[in-house]
Amino acid sequence: QVQLVESGGGLVQAGGSLRLSCAASGRTFKTDTMAWFRRAPGLERAFVASITRNGDRTDYANSVKGRFTISRDNAKNTLYLQMNSLKPEDTAVYYCAARRFAISSLADLYNDWGQGTQVTVSS
Repeated sequence: QVQLVESGGGLVQAGGSLRLSCAASGRTFKTDTMAWFRRAPGLERAFVASITRNGDRTDYANSVKGRFTISRDNAKNTLYLQMNSLKPEDTAVYYCAARRFAISSLADLYNDWGQGTQVTVSS
């Protein structure tokens, strides 16, 4: 099992940027595929981005492609999400997630989750 702790959320104006971090412990980080999901008020949890164990492949939801960048630092056991050109519709609780197998956009395939960090984008 891995423990995940997100940080970096906050309130930002539309067009601004935030960088989320997810610190992992309890299992060898470099063996996990990682992802970011988000849950907006009244909506289901949605895929944002994912990254392979060594970072050689990334996938993004169409809604964030070109604005968000997922990355990882295996030496620091940390996952990142750089969010630029933020829009009010990006407002959500953002969660990082880990799984031991191949990269995926399906939330049900991820076994370990953080507690989430709130991102609010004002218009």
